[in-house]
Amino acid sequence: MAAKAREAAEEALEALDLAEYAKRQRWWNKIFGQNSGPLAEKYSVGTQLAIGGATGWCAGFLFKKVGKLAATAVGGGFFLLQIANHTGYIKVDWKRVEKDVNKAKQQLKIQKGGTNPSPEVKTKIQEVKRFVNKNIVLSGGFVGGFLIGMAS
Repeated sequence: MAAKAREAAEEALEALDLAEYAKRQRWWNKIFGQNSGPLAEKYSVGTQLAIGGATGWCAGFLFKKVGKLAATAVGGGFFLLQIANHTGYIKVDWKRVEKDVNKAKQQLKIQKGGTNPSPEVKTKIQEVKRFVNKNIVLSGGFVGGFLIGMAS
């Protein structure tokens, strides 16, 4: 009887191959532990909205500031080029510019015809959709915070 119980206990215990176990673990489980997963499982709705809103506001505010800086830099660059052209420091070959612009328009028309995105883009789109579906409250808070950050 004791031999059968011991044999049953040995069958219940199986060897755990740590290399295989590590391969099956997701990278975020290795970093954050087993408790990581969708935020909906860990935090209340209010907490998710607060986290999403705060991160969205920060992202929107930074996006606005960086956008203004980039627009100022590009506009200032064009302004300086126009001054340099007007004063004679540089000469612009307008026929060549027009030819290059028309060539670029043709390339854009060709690329616009094929509207199917690449497989990499499709994969990223699916990944984003999955994240938003799993964390809809957080995503909603982020979007709201982003818009408020852009407005402030």
